[in-house]
Amino acid sequence: MEKLFRLISVATLFLCALSLRLPVAFGGHDYGQALTKSILFYEAQRSGYLPSNQRVTWRANSGLNDGKASGVDLVGGYYDAGDNVKFGLPMAFTVTMMSWSILEYGKQMAASGELSHAMDAVKWGTDYFIKAHPEPNVLYGEVGDGNTDHYCWQRPEDMTTDRHAYKIDPSNPGSDLAGETAAAMAAASMVFRNHNPAYASQLLTHAQQLFEFADKYRGKYDGSISVAQKYYQSVSGYDDELLWAAAWLYQATNNQYYLNYLGANGNSLGGTGWAMTEFSWDVKYAGVQVLVSKFLMQGKGGRYASVFEQYKEKAEFFMCSCLGKGSRNVQRTPGGLMFQQRWNNVQFVTSASFLLTVYSDYLSSAAKNVQCSAGQASPNDLLSFSKSQVDYILGDNPRATSYMVGYGSNYPQQVHHRASSIVSYKVNPTFVSCRGGYATWYSRKASDPNLLDGAVVGGPDAYDNFADERDNYEQTEPATYNNAPLIGLLARLNGGHSGYNQLLPVVLPAPKQVVTQPKPTPQVSTSAPFSIGQKATASWNTKGRTYYRYSTIVTNKSSKTVKDLKLSIAKLYGPLWGLTKTGSSYAFPQWLESLPSGKSLEFVYIHASSAADVSVSSYTLA
Repeated sequence: MEKLFRLISVATLFLCALSLRLPVAFGGHDYGQALTKSILFYEAQRSGYLPSNQRVTWRANSGLNDGKASGVDLVGGYYDAGDNVKFGLPMAFTVTMMSWSILEYGKQMAASGELSHAMDAVKWGTDYFIKAHPEPNVLYGEVGDGNTDHYCWQRPEDMTTDRHAYKIDPSNPGSDLAGETAAAMAAASMVFRNHNPAYASQLLTHAQQLFEFADKYRGKYDGSISVAQKYYQSVSGYDDELLWAAAWLYQATNNQYYLNYLGANGNSLGGTGWAMTEFSWDVKYAGVQVLVSKFLMQGKGGRYASVFEQYKEKAEFFMCSCLGKGSRNVQRTPGGLMFQQRWNNVQFVTSASFLLTVYSDYLSSAAKNVQCSAGQASPNDLLSFSKSQVDYILGDNPRATSYMVGYGSNYPQQVHHRASSIVSYKVNPTFVSCRGGYATWYSRKASDPNLLDGAVVGGPDAYDNFADERDNYEQTEPATYNNAPLIGLLARLNGGHSGYNQLLPVVLPAPKQVVTQPKPTPQVSTSAPFSIGQKATASWNTKGRTYYRYSTIVTNKSSKTVKDLKLSIAKLYGPLWGLTKTGSSYAFPQWLESLPSGKSLEFVYIHASSAADVSVSSYTLA
């Protein structure tokens, strides 16, 4: 979990280091294996009902009543780091960066068989955002709070901490949170555009509503959700997220309104004025400047070309500072790692390296170089430096330590992470109490019982020193936003360095294991002592969309009568008939009190997507 001990100003926000100007040689590390692991990490961070294809098998369902007290279903989403809180701002940034990674390097992910897993990781986040945005001007931005959560050391499956849900609305605005979530959903809509167009359209609608909400009702989200201030304070404000959201919406819609917004507001919102070298869940300016530079290189500047040139100047200030060729360059460790702060420094390294890489490919596609105060920098210079940062993280450093758990032979063993540090619920379901977890597991001087494969931890200090100790949270805690940019970097490095033109429209290959439309044959799942069968019984086209009517039959296979049946229905995007909604679950219709042995219950629903996920969450045998 992030804590901020910094002030942001033009003079101090510098992340990058002196360039080593290494030649690009794609060898030495198994980037494909690291890519696989970096995506796998997200399955360990899942909250909610885990799917049948869950690969991290030591995790189980958790947070199943999230949102219930507020009358909204907030089951799902991601835990941000080593705790059990769902923080909306870093989660949204994580999804934006995963989506950007896919949009730039999805072909390389597909070639290594990881595109479907990456898309699943994005969708786990966006499914949650859809739930968290029940009305155009309402967005739930946090479930749980850091203070009560940090008092306990429990598995997510056991947590007894407060799960209060916090929201923003017109009276309690949060333009940074709404803007980042809009960016995430807009970017994700492009990921799913060709493979699940109905879902992509749904995401885009949410993104447009959230941007309008963010722009119309302006304010910092941590003023409305004050419990976030200690952990994810929006120090940079919301101007950068408004520009960031507009840039992603322009890419997703090609609507001139959003391009005009970037041009007309570039000065007032800081896009043309802030020369940054930090790019993070809080500070988006460098990302905006890189995207606008791309628009300019694509010839889309139009009447705002001169304004966009100013964005581009700031983007290249970022690049030059990273390479050590700028007028003001920043600290790096003796081993060559970019260094910004002692607390989870690696997050800044992966984010900055991603921008270096995509900008390198934009420059190559446009046949351009960067003019720095200390001389020209070629696209190869940018890519070489970015590669050196990735290689450092994977083990090319003075300690010969991999800061990705599970990669290499020497990686952190005592990760600051509740779920991985406590015996799996699947192995021993005995309840772990709030304080008992600290006494038994947190203080245990031994390797974690569960391997948190692919997790990228906070990393070394300014002198390349690192202490592999569970209570050293500044260095041994992982975070979802550490990995998100790294996914794209690893896919790029694993794919070699030929055949790139990143200024062309994005066309993703078809991923394996992604179902783009419902199967005509019934889908049957079991949740003993029940069978659950689903089938599409009708379909029709309206305004360019195909809608399906699904029939779902739940059969009591036990020898006893079932009472108090509760069903969980995920990925439902339309109306449902035949059940009663109770909080985040569905129960018997009002006219039915029980389901005798051998009898069935049928309900139907309609939406423009594949079948919903239906499972039994609880029941009583009479």
